[in-house]
Amino acid sequence: MAAVRQDAWTPDDDLILAEVTLRHIREGSTQLKAFEEVGERIGRTSAACGFRWNSCVRKNYEAAIQLAKAQRQQRLQERKKAANSLPDAGQDAGKAERTAADSISIDAVIRYLRQWKGTYQDMGKQIRNLQKELKEKEEEIERLKKENEDLRKQVESVQIDYRSVNEDYKALIKIMDRARKLALLEEDDEPGQTFRMDENGNLERVE
Repeated sequence: MAAVRQDAWTPDDDLILAEVTLRHIREGSTQLKAFEEVGERIGRTSAACGFRWNSCVRKNYEAAIQLAKAQRQQRLQERKKAANSLPDAGQDAGKAERTAADSISIDAVIRYLRQWKGTYQDMGKQIRNLQKELKEKEEEIERLKKENEDLRKQVESVQIDYRSVNEDYKALIKIMDRARKLALLEEDDEPGQTFRMDENGNLERVE
């Protein structure tokens, strides 16, 4: 029994699936047997192989499938001719059959190559789009790094300003405290005289 895998399908897995399935079609076997063989080779269930073939891989090999079916039909016809015809007649029929099969095969190969060319071009476009997207992401990362560095510098500047303001505030508190004490001393020395602090923090005598 094939192991159950949870990882994604790789291009090599898809290629093995296509090659084995096409061989079974060409030889007149069933796709179910093909999926079982693939499952044993790559460690997946036959159901998973069948789902992958029908949902993703098959559409890339339509021309190859038609070619494999034509080759299968050719083999069946050659077997019937060989069984029902005389030796000389069988040789002539075999030559005619091979000529027709060659014509079918060439058309199928041309269709397959054209289809593969389209697939290759699509893959090229996808690669270019991914490269463009990667470049944009890298540029965005650099922009964010620069913004982060600017913000870090702003935070450091604010912290420096905060420390400076805090030190000035402490110094002002000390000055005000000394002024208050001085005012109290003067009140003790000269009864009846009082002082007050104006808006600018200066002491003035109240008459």
